[in-house]
Amino acid sequence: MNQWKNRTAVVTGASSGIGAAITKDLVRSGMIVIGLARRVDRVEALKKDLQLDLRGHLHAMKCDVSKEEEIVKVFSFIDSMFNGIDVLINNAGILRSTELISNKNSIPIREVIDTNVFGLVFCSREAVQSMMKHKRNSHIVHINSIVGHKIFFGLEQPSINIYPASKHAVTAITEIHRQEFIRSYLHIKVTSISPGAVNTDIFIPEQKEIVQKMPLLEPEDVSQSVLHILSTPAHVQIHEMIIKPFGEMF
Repeated sequence: MNQWKNRTAVVTGASSGIGAAITKDLVRSGMIVIGLARRVDRVEALKKDLQLDLRGHLHAMKCDVSKEEEIVKVFSFIDSMFNGIDVLINNAGILRSTELISNKNSIPIREVIDTNVFGLVFCSREAVQSMMKHKRNSHIVHINSIVGHKIFFGLEQPSINIYPASKHAVTAITEIHRQEFIRSYLHIKVTSISPGAVNTDIFIPEQKEIVQKMPLLEPEDVSQSVLHILSTPAHVQIHEMIIKPFGEMF
């Protein structure tokens, strides 16, 4: 991680779970980290878990990634105040209970797509504008999911069917980004990390009983994988990493 020391990382959805773990580990690795979240006070609270001399390396900023205008404004500010963006971790994501064929309430469906797909696309676009301007080696990491590769949910489980669709989109977008970055002639890597079930608060209430019986990853497991990916030498690009808790049945 020495190549990233004192360089700038942006983490979306930094207030809890995987995003919070990644935010703290990047600060501990020597990066200047801007944690984006709607609950900005929870990002500020992460400083208590850091050494005193590292707390100034974490900056909390309010941003709802489902709103393009907020993304544009925040990323422009970060670029000007922190001499560019070198690493982007697209972690923000939500899960909603939805039925595609019977539920006429389109709000939860739009919320998932706006956050998990459009938020990722627009954050990446704005980060790349900064990366292209400053012309340094850079890296974008999309926090995907194993359901972005295969749909596992059966008839007996709650309907969250738009969520895997959004994650399948992330899988496709990762490859699209890789090809576009090559054509840009700039050294921007992109990686998709697809965890299995992780012990976070993303799950809907109807899933809690099922999840309690499953083997789970911890947010720190995913964060350590991010550090591994960022630590690769310039000629190595990990395109996709799938992480499962031992014993996961799907």
